[in-house]
Amino acid sequence: MCGIVGYIGEKQAAPIILDGLSKLEYRGYDSAGMAIYDGEKIHTKKAVGRLKILENLTKGGETMPGMSGIGHTRWATHGAPSDVNSHPHLNTSETIAVVHNGIIENYIPLKKKLQDKGYEFVSETDTEVLAHLLDYYYKGNPLEAVTKVLHRVEGSYALGILFSDHPDCLYAARKDSPLIVGKNDEGCFIASDVPAILKYTRNVYYLDNQEVACLKKDSLSFYTVDEEEISKPMVQIDWDADAAEKGGYEHFMLKEMHEQPKTITDTISPRIKNGDIVIEELNMSDEEMKAIRKLHIVACGSAYHTGVTAKYVFENLARIPVEVDVASEFRYRNPILEEDSMVIVISQSGETADTLAALRESKAKGIKVLGIVNVVGSSIAREADSVMYTWAGPEIAVATTKAYSAQLVALYLLALKFAKVRGKIDTATFERMLGEIKELPGQVEYLLTQKETIQHFANRFVGAKDIFFIGRGVDYAISLEGSLKLKEISYIHSEAYAAGELKHGTISLIEDGTLVVALATQPELFQKTISNVVEVKARGAFVMAVTTEENSAMEKAADYVLYIPKVEPCIANSLAIIPLQLFAYYIAVGRGCDVDKPRNLAKSVTVE
Repeated sequence: MCGIVGYIGEKQAAPIILDGLSKLEYRGYDSAGMAIYDGEKIHTKKAVGRLKILENLTKGGETMPGMSGIGHTRWATHGAPSDVNSHPHLNTSETIAVVHNGIIENYIPLKKKLQDKGYEFVSETDTEVLAHLLDYYYKGNPLEAVTKVLHRVEGSYALGILFSDHPDCLYAARKDSPLIVGKNDEGCFIASDVPAILKYTRNVYYLDNQEVACLKKDSLSFYTVDEEEISKPMVQIDWDADAAEKGGYEHFMLKEMHEQPKTITDTISPRIKNGDIVIEELNMSDEEMKAIRKLHIVACGSAYHTGVTAKYVFENLARIPVEVDVASEFRYRNPILEEDSMVIVISQSGETADTLAALRESKAKGIKVLGIVNVVGSSIAREADSVMYTWAGPEIAVATTKAYSAQLVALYLLALKFAKVRGKIDTATFERMLGEIKELPGQVEYLLTQKETIQHFANRFVGAKDIFFIGRGVDYAISLEGSLKLKEISYIHSEAYAAGELKHGTISLIEDGTLVVALATQPELFQKTISNVVEVKARGAFVMAVTTEENSAMEKAADYVLYIPKVEPCIANSLAIIPLQLFAYYIAVGRGCDVDKPRNLAKSVTVE
């Protein structure tokens, strides 16, 4: 959540910071601010609302001259959105400015101690404690002050700090909240994520936990929390810069939906060689795979839904038991992890706080952890025992589409690999399923061409108050994601239910005109789902069904049917989700919602 951008160099800082913050709007925020050093003092400007307000107040940064500065988009945690609670925060003499992502968990006792020493607070935030604590420890050496503060605070942080006494330096530090450092021939940068500085440099350094960076216009230095200088490897980002732009689409979400065929291809192609699945990054021998007796899949949000799908796929193909946990529950329930188990954590950003904590909990118990992530060099990628990247490129819209699809196909390959190694699948079935996975990009491309038909249907339900999704088996997992997409971006109340649970209370919610979306892609469960459709129709529901092309019998039961190509049932999610993504998108557009930046949500949830 939130976004940080900082710059020090030969150019005006404010326009660069504003431009960088605009690339981080997807992270979620409710206010924005900047602090710029003009050669004499630090000047700040803050504004509640969209970044455009701050841009207008500063005329695109022109009214805030200076070659060094820090900027921030805030998502309120401590204190309501307001100018005074917005970042940056200053010490009393306005000689130190700080921006902060994360939460300082012990800010209350620190605040009381500072108040006892005469410090006065003007905001409700935990971050203002940092500004005054830096002031308290600053005796002329900024690095010393920063490290002393880091020894005192508990919680998570990514920090950008300016000291007016040292105008040639910009300081940065992190713990459990992402922060990168970049450099080009004209200056140095800090940012919460790569898209913010991709326009200026592809050469970045990933700060690890409790590390400090000192940026000057022409040099970088890195230190431990004990002030010991260290060297860091430079990573070159190979993203196409245009991938972080809309490319003529009305919204990033629509663009990213249309990128799914390429995303799936990019994720599966490097791992299919000579008719076999080769996942070199697993760093596991066949014997090690055979020795695993249980898998734990841990994730949040849409990534959790891919895990629910994977449970069905792994158990069906590889005959290995799988537990799927929401990361925020897993990390606190003292999970029982046997020696012969493996944990798979899934996260688009690789920085999801609860998922990262689950990884560390698992490793502390001596369990091997595989990370499935999209962002190269992210915390999960660095800390997991092995990492399987989804090559989705930058995903800007808050509601995930292409990253979700990439996670699915990565899990399909992994499940098939386990099935083959463990001798649970014959050669003919393996080859057939691998062939069907390779067909997915073309089939997704075809489904995306049906968007106008789906838009026409979606327009009928822009005023809906409640929409329910039902399915059985893998279809239940698809329902979970379809429902989440809808509620995320349209703000319509939506729920997903295992269709067999309808009679256990849920069916009481159905009334005349209620839209029920029924997923029916699993042949052995098709007739059971038909019965559920008939049940809700008898209570007045209007039913939209998603099924495979051979199931024309659904037309007799449902009011409206969307067909996907016939596909191996356990990988049907990759196709069935496409019409549900489009349905959610066009309802949100019809309601005038901010599709790419839905209210109260953030792309990367880096705090609890």
